[in-house]
Amino acid sequence: MAHARLEDAIDRILPQTQCTKCGYPACRPYASSIAAGEAAINRCPPGGEAGIRALAALTGRPYAPLDPACGVEQPRRVAVIDEARCIGCTLCIVACPVDAIAGARKQMHTVIAELCTGCDLCLPPCPVDCIDMVPAPDAAWEEARANAARDRYGRRLARLDRDRATRAAARAQRAPASRHGTEAKRAAITAALERARARRAAYSKR
Repeated sequence: MAHARLEDAIDRILPQTQCTKCGYPACRPYASSIAAGEAAINRCPPGGEAGIRALAALTGRPYAPLDPACGVEQPRRVAVIDEARCIGCTLCIVACPVDAIAGARKQMHTVIAELCTGCDLCLPPCPVDCIDMVPAPDAAWEEARANAARDRYGRRLARLDRDRATRAAARAQRAPASRHGTEAKRAAITAALERARARRAAYSKR
């Protein structure tokens, strides 16, 4: 199987929680590393034993128990914010890889439970410890939800790229620069926009 096709197949098996527990920044980079033979297939706690066995069957590699350095398999959980203690700092919103937290600066935030992947990346940045992980109301995390989470993650990446390009354009307009410097900034902005379009196109095909 060609590398690109194998990477796609592996990515479809991964749960798309984007939790980084595998040691990679998201599910897709982990899938790419497995396809390249650079990463073990037993580093995804959310996928658990079933995920490892599916990866073993796909790749032809032997099954191995979940690597304890990556965490433990457990029932799906979702984040819940104690709104009375929330100070509206937005740090959890910035940390959420799938845009499952709603709110604005200096206003209380809330987690959209049906969108939360249980990645718990919102816990460390919270300065007032107002977020808890609780059992999900629906323990199932089927393929449709994984696909939706992948799409939201891709859209978030594309949006962040656009935001960076917009800020770079604003800085270029404010700061006087030589012709060479201006051209370099325009090139950087164009490259950022192209990356955003490419990410959006890539995730829309899945």
